Amino acid sequence: MPSRRDRHGRGLRGPLVLPNALGVRRAAPPRPATRVAFFDDAVDGAVERVSRQCPEALAGISVGVEDVPHFDPSWAGGRVPLASAVEAGAGRPAQVVLYRRPLEHRAASRQGLRILVYRTVVEQLSALTGRSVDEIDPDGAGFEDD
Repeated sequence: MPSRRDRHGRGLRGPLVLPNALGVRRAAPPRPATRVAFFDDAVDGAVERVSRQCPEALAGISVGVEDVPHFDPSWAGGRVPLASAVEAGAGRPAQVVLYRRPLEHRAASRQGLRILVYRTVVEQLSALTGRSVDEIDPDGAGFEDD
């Protein structure tokens, strides 16, 4: 009689070899583990790309992230904004604020979220600086080359 039972014909159970120093570890994919980390990485990538293409569009502007917008619901007319552009005031620079949860909700995939974040940053910078979208993004948001 065998020392191990195979009740349902599934074969051997458990590891055949105990973990040791010579064993091969599975490679972890090089991507952020959490949604927040991925979103922050997407924002950093978008800002870095804009700074390569049109660095003067980011002069004197800070880019930030909030989870959800804080506003009066009657003001928006039932719509939730994806971002906001705030002009410079006394003692503070102009700001572009991206809202993480609404952007994540509208994206179908991680790549789609990256594209949506990039396009949102470009549109908000265009509204804030008065430059055209084509001037800030001459490639037309072409992510195929990245």
